[in-house]
Amino acid sequence: MHDIRLIRDDPQAFDAALAKRGAAPVADSLIALDAKRREVTTRMQEAQGRRNEASKAIGQAMAQGDTARAAALKAEVAELKQTLPALEDEDRALSAKLDDALARLPNLPAADVPPGEDESGNVEIAQWGERREFAFTPKEHADLGPALGMDFETGAAIAGARFTFLRGAMARLHRALGQFMLDRQTGENGYVECAPPLMVRDEAAFGTGQLPKFAEDLFRTTDDRWLIPTAEVSLTNAVREQIVDEGEFPIRMTALTPCFRSEAGAAGKDTRGFIRQHQFEKVELVGVVRPEDSEAEHERMTECAEGVLQALGLPYRKMLLCAGDMGATARKTYDLEVWLPGQGAWREISSCSNCGDYQARRMNARYKPEGSKKTEFVHTLNGSGLAVGRALVAVLENYQQEDGSIDVPEALLPYMGGIERLEATA
Repeated sequence: MHDIRLIRDDPQAFDAALAKRGAAPVADSLIALDAKRREVTTRMQEAQGRRNEASKAIGQAMAQGDTARAAALKAEVAELKQTLPALEDEDRALSAKLDDALARLPNLPAADVPPGEDESGNVEIAQWGERREFAFTPKEHADLGPALGMDFETGAAIAGARFTFLRGAMARLHRALGQFMLDRQTGENGYVECAPPLMVRDEAAFGTGQLPKFAEDLFRTTDDRWLIPTAEVSLTNAVREQIVDEGEFPIRMTALTPCFRSEAGAAGKDTRGFIRQHQFEKVELVGVVRPEDSEAEHERMTECAEGVLQALGLPYRKMLLCAGDMGATARKTYDLEVWLPGQGAWREISSCSNCGDYQARRMNARYKPEGSKKTEFVHTLNGSGLAVGRALVAVLENYQQEDGSIDVPEALLPYMGGIERLEATA
């Protein structure tokens, strides 16, 4: 969400920032709409004021015996009562139109975000880990998984495409990954574990930017709630419509939840395997901080996600996303891409974003700086710490053996109940 006053102050800078995302200039049209709204608001307020003045004057005129003036004032009040509803309706309609136009715009990229239209414009910041040399040709997880308990056919038979049924040690390994991530983020990195709602109202989905523009990416229930696409929605909205005490910062929350996405914009992508599912689990990280702390918190959050990959011994690279490849709510994003030897490719496993005050404005989440009489908007951040399903894919492909078995990473052994290797069940 953007402040129309800031757009009025420097429309050229606003359009230039949007242009980095490939968006067309909109400042002039927004300013014109705002001017029309303010003109109607002024007329409405003047009419309301005149109605109140005239209503009081009627009594004075009557007390003075000036019936003619009283009659004229009554006629004026009657006319104002007829015209005011139209002005009020027009004011509401113009305000709603302006708010909707502002709500559909993406966040402005930070100054150090590189230009670019798509992932080809992303910049590699660093790599970690040695890619394993195999004495055999490594397989993709979709070829390894079925013999080990990753049942694509049963999942599709029950729920359709992009659903998977996990069995036995495979299900145990999936659970172990989620528990390990959650324990690490709470025990070592200071995040507070939460168990948030998996369904949210319109206001919550609007607050984090899923609505109105990305409704087709969500699943809606029959009672008009939304299944969360990520726990970011529930966690971030924990400060919605609040004035946070400055002493509470930094607020760091985490949750391991199922997530639900329609993948409407991903038709034909990753239809094979476990990479892109309608239902998946993820450990989400959310931060709420003072504006001056958000850049440092962004770096810290990304390091917390990196620590999970390092503990699992999974090679990855850190990417700074270009303006055209960032999510709409982000002002700066780092992606962590894990190496998948079966695919011979880097694949995203975590995305950590600084949203600045974009979400806070939509949620009206504020704080009062010490010594100040005015409130300011907080800054919000979110990141994956990590996507559990994609981590499972990465473990399968990186820890595979020539006979098709999978060695369990050492960090997960305490969670596996004595299982050290996944072996074919049939």
